[in-house]
Amino acid sequence: MKRDWLVDCLTASAAQEQRWNEEQLDTLVTEPRLRFWRYTEPALVLGCGQRANLAQLPDSAIQALVRHAGGGAVLTGPWMLSLSVILPPDHPAVGQGILSSYRWLGEGLATALHKCWDVPAKALASHPIRPAHWACFAGLSPWEVVADGRKLVGLAQVRRRTGVLLTAGILVNPPDWALLCEAMGKPQTDATVLERATTSVSAYLDHMVTDLDVFPALSFAVHETLHSFSTQETL
Repeated sequence: MKRDWLVDCLTASAAQEQRWNEEQLDTLVTEPRLRFWRYTEPALVLGCGQRANLAQLPDSAIQALVRHAGGGAVLTGPWMLSLSVILPPDHPAVGQGILSSYRWLGEGLATALHKCWDVPAKALASHPIRPAHWACFAGLSPWEVVADGRKLVGLAQVRRRTGVLLTAGILVNPPDWALLCEAMGKPQTDATVLERATTSVSAYLDHMVTDLDVFPALSFAVHETLHSFSTQETL
């Protein structure tokens, strides 16, 4: 597997990210592919189950689109580093079922955040302790990453006969939750709920960090974990 792990972080729009994800699953996936994403502009990305809401959104200055994965609405932007992992349909990392497929990714990201940035991050091994919500980061699902009980990394996936897509959104800095509520036509009191339910990498440091600061350690962790699966197969 390719392991030159410092080359796969692209600056792109949310639409470009979603287009790349879809293109990867158009044909049979035969080897793992990784790509990290950083954004210069905010965008509203709805879960596939929220597609009907797209036409009902209020007028907004930010782009709105629908992803192929499920879950709640996500506000991408300069505060977030995202990850796409494309895997063959028979890869051992996704062979044990939908929920267990998240485990290696959540644990790998949590370990890297703790080791490199001293963030008390951990992947949730239990059933969801917060129910699904219109906003992705207001809910909690197994193997998503929290710090002091507040959500730090959200996970989602798409499964097809051609391959499996796993995605992660890491909050590097506090998002503009008020902008998300405005774009969704939700009350601003929901912004307070999101602020209390979430945290970021920079919240545990005495200075602001950027997505490019945290990318190398997270990229290395994901590559090394996937490489360990390949090693196990050859033993």
